[in-house]
Amino acid sequence: MLDLKLLVFPGAVTAIALIVYFALIINVGKARAKYNVPVPQISGNPDFERVFRVQQNTVEQLVLFVPSLWLFCLFVSPIWGAVIGAVWVIGRIIYAWGYYQAAEKRIFGFAINSLSTMILILGSLVGIIKIFATGI
Repeated sequence: MLDLKLLVFPGAVTAIALIVYFALIINVGKARAKYNVPVPQISGNPDFERVFRVQQNTVEQLVLFVPSLWLFCLFVSPIWGAVIGAVWVIGRIIYAWGYYQAAEKRIFGFAINSLSTMILILGSLVGIIKIFATGI
């Protein structure tokens, strides 16, 4: 039986991931002013475009990350899910710092959070299959 108190860990990781995403949104606004890219434009200055792509790619990744984190926590382990989720957040920060400097510097952070997401998805499937196999 799942101890609901343990869900505080993936809950904290989810909140931190959303705070990181919010910071990336703020960075886009700052970059608009810095590089003189008015709304609704999203191109023109390559430095702005990299900041914008970090934010856009992160929202794309959150669609996979958040459900996979919670599925893993429910069907495998909330503690391990939170640890893997924290690695994802760190990877996303490394991705952003790298991409802000140059597009080719984003790879390491992207690899970290992509691997984390795949572990969460595959782990969730294994956990769900184990439940089916042992009877619901």
